[in-house]
Amino acid sequence: MYTTLCTYNMRGMIGVLRIGEKIVNRQKIHQTIDSILEMRCNGLSQIEVAQQIGVDRTFISRLETLGEIRKGGRIAIIGFPIKNCDEIYAVARQEGIDFCLVLSEQERWDFVQTKSGIELFNTIVDMCANVRKHDIVIIIGSNMRIKLIEALIDKPVISVQIGESPIEEDKYVDPEDIRNLVRQLRF
Repeated sequence: MYTTLCTYNMRGMIGVLRIGEKIVNRQKIHQTIDSILEMRCNGLSQIEVAQQIGVDRTFISRLETLGEIRKGGRIAIIGFPIKNCDEIYAVARQEGIDFCLVLSEQERWDFVQTKSGIELFNTIVDMCANVRKHDIVIIIGSNMRIKLIEALIDKPVISVQIGESPIEEDKYVDPEDIRNLVRQLRF
């Protein structure tokens, strides 16, 4: 039997689950996982973390495997509306990105307005098919666009949110942030 119980505190809802005879606190699970990942990022070994948390080392290993994004795979970058597209394209070339499509607000409108309905549809379907061939997709955009692209492709998506929808002006994206992100995904 799996039933969700809801309790409230001053900050809002805390998820508590009843699993058979057990009551499980979701917040405690999330905090523990965050602590485990933070300790691992800070250089502690799986054994050291397991000892501090009080779990078996294999639990730490399995937890990392659940969230692992494969290293060295094909990476795609999609983003709009971006003020400094040329800088992002330069980083993509320098870092060996397999597919990069970044557009300013004007380029985005030109892309849409210069094609007939069927042309636009076919181009978008082709792009989706191409992006799905990549192991990791970096999406730079608004919260709504990120969710939309995540729904269209069945790949790990790394999001870089540059604002709330709708974004109607170009946003500057730090090229070094993108370079560092790509390097973290690869190594």
